[in-house]
Amino acid sequence: MSSSTSTARQIKRALLSVTDKTGLVDLAKALAGFDVELVSTGGTARALREAGLSVRDISDLTGFPEMLDGRVKTLHPRVHAGLLYIRGNAEHESAIAAHEIQPIDMVVVNLYAFEKTAAQEGVIFGHLIENIDIGGPSMVRSAAKNFEDVAIVTRVSDYPALIAELNATHGALSRETRWRLARQAFATTAAYDTAIANTLDRIPTAPTTTSPAAAEVNAFPAHLRIDLPLAQSLRYGENPHQRAALYSDGSGLGIAGATQLQGKELSFNNLVDLDACWELAQEFDEPAVVIVKHTNPCGAATGKTILEAYQKALACDPVSAFGGVLGINRAVDAEAAEEIAKLFVEAIAAPAFTADARERFAAKKNLRLVEVRSAPPQPVLKHVSGGLLLQDADTGRVTEDELKVVTWRPPTAAELRSLLFAWRVCKHVKSNAIVYARDGQTAGIGAGQMSRVDAAKFGAQKAVLPLQGTVAASDAFFPFPDGLEAVAAAGATAVIQPGGSVRDDEVVAAADRLGIAMVFTGIRHFRH
Repeated sequence: MSSSTSTARQIKRALLSVTDKTGLVDLAKALAGFDVELVSTGGTARALREAGLSVRDISDLTGFPEMLDGRVKTLHPRVHAGLLYIRGNAEHESAIAAHEIQPIDMVVVNLYAFEKTAAQEGVIFGHLIENIDIGGPSMVRSAAKNFEDVAIVTRVSDYPALIAELNATHGALSRETRWRLARQAFATTAAYDTAIANTLDRIPTAPTTTSPAAAEVNAFPAHLRIDLPLAQSLRYGENPHQRAALYSDGSGLGIAGATQLQGKELSFNNLVDLDACWELAQEFDEPAVVIVKHTNPCGAATGKTILEAYQKALACDPVSAFGGVLGINRAVDAEAAEEIAKLFVEAIAAPAFTADARERFAAKKNLRLVEVRSAPPQPVLKHVSGGLLLQDADTGRVTEDELKVVTWRPPTAAELRSLLFAWRVCKHVKSNAIVYARDGQTAGIGAGQMSRVDAAKFGAQKAVLPLQGTVAASDAFFPFPDGLEAVAAAGATAVIQPGGSVRDDEVVAAADRLGIAMVFTGIRHFRH
């Protein structure tokens, strides 16, 4: 019977060669239970033998020894012909018989850990190059191309399902399974080649084999290649008439890798807002709570406890907080959950939720609870018609020692603490942005205005808390004194801003005239 009309394929010979040996023995034992011959290489063969399994060395199959420090193991016609020949094709069968090629029905491969090696600090260039897998991807492509007859396994996470199917079918795998595995296999080699190309693109000249791989690195790759697997399809995008999906890097970190503990399916807008509030919450070492609406914070605060921080954040703008999304940088306990549950909230991102907190939230079945592990800063991508913009993450921070006092009156110690708090919040507010704050609590937020004066006035207009005695942060410099004058009129007594305007002298003179303390950061935080 030709392969095109056959559904299930019996596995009689499997080649196993893996870097990650998690679950390998269980899969190999399942195969051996159906009298499958196990062929293997190097460390994989050793691990299988130590588990008491009978293993045939790859050199016995090929009639050729592993050589060149392991660079050549499976790059041999007896391997690739055994994978690529079409069962039932008379011409192929004749060639296989003439050259005494033995068929290989399954390949279990995961590749050298190139990305992990590349991420190591101070990795040597020669070590990086040696972690470019050649034989593995070659076998993956051969087996995947001939999926009608061969099963290719590249993901450890597939082992349990494969073991179950083998047990149910007495050692065979269905065409549907082989096709699914083949698609995953091509995605694996595409991602692997992308990682190699992106890494090497950033090294303009070849270092010596003993030089650090990052000795001379371009800021960005010459070609931008993106390869991320689909994590989930979303109900719709920003609006119901738009389709949407989430793609994840598979790290399990950040919002894309978060674990949803309860609630409705996360929407496109939920994910965007969760990312915004989570990023801002991570700015603080002390307990912090951020409430976001449409990617802008409508309240942010720190406190001795999460409950205190939440109450302070909510007090900034309780009307806008209705239907908001929360980012919290500590485990949410029962006390905080009891208070938060009084407000209609769409979703909450936190590193953990105690059992008692989850019990308090259980009655709010639609509330999405998301457990998040922090991710390292990632480059920022934005789509423009015809292309993409790529930039570094905005990781800029300023410390007290880096501030430049430019007015005759320096800020008081209390003002200084509030200024640094306001500055961290302002970094996460859409430009133009003005943030009024006091004692680790936002008091008024002017976001996304076309004029900095309007941002100052809007933040004051929206304020529920008194602004007298607050400080103000501006994400970019004041081009004219009028913005500063609006901040002073609202009640702010100190201002933090980047400086750098051609009219800085006029702005500083206005601050001195108004009795306002002002510090320059020397760094801007536009957020578009």
